[in-house]
Amino acid sequence: MSDKLTHFDKDGRARMVDVSEKTPTERRAVARGQVLFSPQAYQTVRSVGVKKGDIASVAELAGVMGAKRTADLIPLCHPLSLTGIKLCVSPDDDASAFVVTAEVKTTGQTGVEMEALTAVTTACLTIYDMAKAIDKSMVIDNVALIEKSGGASGDFRRDE
Repeated sequence: MSDKLTHFDKDGRARMVDVSEKTPTERRAVARGQVLFSPQAYQTVRSVGVKKGDIASVAELAGVMGAKRTADLIPLCHPLSLTGIKLCVSPDDDASAFVVTAEVKTTGQTGVEMEALTAVTTACLTIYDMAKAIDKSMVIDNVALIEKSGGASGDFRRDE
């Protein structure tokens, strides 16, 4: 791990990192997060659903859209040509939660960790929006990078 912050120049000004000299490689990142409900609200959503539509389908689509718009939302992110985005929203009955997992891929000069994290948070926010009429006490929790591969910094896998 490097102690150097790459998004600041020698004078401390924010900058987008210059990746023009890097060789394009395959990049992949997986992120995960969850939306925790009260047990009662979770059972309502699971059995009845919500008026706005199918939570999983809409949240998965929102996550894809979020990944594609990351550079518009995070000031110093590079706009990337993404080659693959997979979102999965799964119910976790034991935790009264919906778990969101995103996998993002590209072949390029910089990684897709931010795109995967943006996909997860966008999907989680969509779940919150769709279910807030039932439960305003929901919590978006445990958003984290799970693994990444490619690039000069090497591979990473979170110990779970």
